[in-house]
Amino acid sequence: MKKIAVETKAGLVEGSCDTRFSEVADAFIANFETRGEVGASCALTLEGRPVVDLWGGRKSPGGEAWDRDTISVIFSSTKGAMALCAHMLSDRGQLDLNAPITRYWPQFGQGGKEAATVSMTLDHTVGVPHVRSAPAPGEFYDWDRMVEVIASEPAFWEPGTRNGYHAITMSWTVGEIVHRAAGKRMGRFFADEVAGPLGLDFWIGLPEAQEHRVAPMLPAMPTPDSMQTRFFRKAMTDTTSASHYFLRDFLAFNPNDRAGRAAEIGAANGITNARNLAAMYAPLANGGSLNGVRLVGKDTLNRMSRVAVGTHQDATLVIPTRFALGYMKSMDNRHLPGLDGASCILSDSAFGHVGAGGSIGFACPETRMSFAYTMNQMGLGLLLNDRGQALVDAAYRSLGWRGNGGGVWAA
Repeated sequence: MKKIAVETKAGLVEGSCDTRFSEVADAFIANFETRGEVGASCALTLEGRPVVDLWGGRKSPGGEAWDRDTISVIFSSTKGAMALCAHMLSDRGQLDLNAPITRYWPQFGQGGKEAATVSMTLDHTVGVPHVRSAPAPGEFYDWDRMVEVIASEPAFWEPGTRNGYHAITMSWTVGEIVHRAAGKRMGRFFADEVAGPLGLDFWIGLPEAQEHRVAPMLPAMPTPDSMQTRFFRKAMTDTTSASHYFLRDFLAFNPNDRAGRAAEIGAANGITNARNLAAMYAPLANGGSLNGVRLVGKDTLNRMSRVAVGTHQDATLVIPTRFALGYMKSMDNRHLPGLDGASCILSDSAFGHVGAGGSIGFACPETRMSFAYTMNQMGLGLLLNDRGQALVDAAYRSLGWRGNGGGVWAA
């Protein structure tokens, strides 16, 4: 591993990188020099071995250095961790993904949701992408209250008949099923069964003792062009749409508030860095087990990586989307006008999740690679922006894979 120490206009970039992946280090440095990066981390493992571990910049413009152990909110990249909990329970026979939700959570069976199945909570077809009533201050931080609200919310559509991204409500539609199947809350299950055995600095519900390590999130400033995308037009003009509720609810969660980071919001408030996010996905890139830690078996892993649903127009994001059960698949929307930042181009076997502002973590079983990127300066767009995609592209090129003109990276 080659040591990296390069001064950039945003601060020092440090870490180590296998020379085979030097292009990833170059792209990471370029993000600070030319793409507005403030603070960030990037990590890759190959066959379970770390091959890239980089960090740099600052926790805030002109502020403290982003060091090796700096962590940040990864927004919806947390969904990959939450989905893993459900799949682990399924693998152990404690959760049937094809069963009705009411088997585990009887109160959910109302408002047109009576026949909804567990898998529908993972593939965004269960029909409660948001709740219609505006959340009271701090309501998202109250687990029991949100479970009650979600159970009583009438479905936006007949469950299973279409998909629309469940940006925040997935925290409870999936999380409460995990709670009831496991007999412990989802954040505790993740800590005990994933983070603990793998030795991860990764929390869904941050302990106060770790607060000093957190870099505050820096919001992206909308541009006139970004306000003209399909999503923003729908959100601003149709106040009964899932897009409108998504925008409203996103603004109701403060990632820089202690209460927001301490809460258990499995779809949105995970806190970690790239090293630990990539380490979570490393077993999933290597058959489901690594270094004596078994997360899932091969049959479950195969199900986790398969496309479960795809659409030309997601009911929330208003773009074409492709999802596995709880994970995003490669999505190429570059050919559609006015949709900058609406793609996430991976290999066909890869599965993972992006987070608001551009973070990402994923496993690529075909290459046995896991990848992660986290940052504090959020970018525009619904999926990856040029910073994250440049790093993903550099990783696949380093493996000798062909370009992504066909919508996926290929060997």
